[in-house]
Amino acid sequence: MKLDTIVNQPVMEAERFVLRPLRRSDQGLIDMYAGQEDVARMTTSIPHPLPPGATEAFILRAQTEDRVEDVWAIDGSQDGQAEVMGLIGLTRVDTGLVEIGYWIGAGFWNTGLASAAVRTLIAANPLGSTTIFASVFQDNPASARVLTNCGFEYLGDAESFSVSRDANVPTWTYSLKMAET
Repeated sequence: MKLDTIVNQPVMEAERFVLRPLRRSDQGLIDMYAGQEDVARMTTSIPHPLPPGATEAFILRAQTEDRVEDVWAIDGSQDGQAEVMGLIGLTRVDTGLVEIGYWIGAGFWNTGLASAAVRTLIAANPLGSTTIFASVFQDNPASARVLTNCGFEYLGDAESFSVSRDANVPTWTYSLKMAET
């Protein structure tokens, strides 16, 4: 199967899926999953309801050469699943420092998909990061378990603004020091 890689991001293969750069044809599935309130409310940046054009603009930003966030679709089509089961991304914070973020479509929750995607991205370390940070809302313990199961260490409490909730929400912050190569 040939994937139409539009940007200079690697495709990473896992047992049940591939992580691949976003393409315009992903818009419908992203709209469907990200447009669900229970998905949007666990992120900082997805509005609910999802405004027209938001996903298209997001995909176009993810495809630019000067982007600060690399985003991959969790594509299960090789295993008979959906072409987009969720998204995972790395945002550049500073030299060697990135923040990982992810969401999984509700139909794929509690299947180990998020943990497998995080592990795949950590193993590939496509940006050559030395430290990966993450934060999750405190009312999302499943996402916190994903991080701790993948080797992240708890740093402390903070808060982040959630667009869908229109409020600051308490978070737990984690980090993972990458092995030196």
